[in-house]
Amino acid sequence: MKKIFITTVFALGSLTAFAQEEATAVEETATEAVAQDDFSEVATEELPEAVTAAVSKNYPTASIDKAYMNESKQYKLEVSLEDGTAGTLYADENGNWIEM
Repeated sequence: MKKIFITTVFALGSLTAFAQEEATAVEETATEAVAQDDFSEVATEELPEAVTAAVSKNYPTASIDKAYMNESKQYKLEVSLEDGTAGTLYADENGNWIEM
């Protein structure tokens, strides 16, 4: 009976360690995907009118701090609100929001 109990404890311990290794690998892959978006910084004055209008319409108290563009003409916008909160928005060249 003791052998069965000890074997069960070791088996569960091994499975837990294996699951933690897989979770770490998934997190590293997700980080790499974000880093490979190939966005390059652009001046906020160079943003299309549709993008700035979408920000003004949906986030009237927001100001665009930095803007980035990729080869697909998708824009990554770092914005901050009057209350001090900040965030990142993604839009296409027509001012449509993109989930990334």
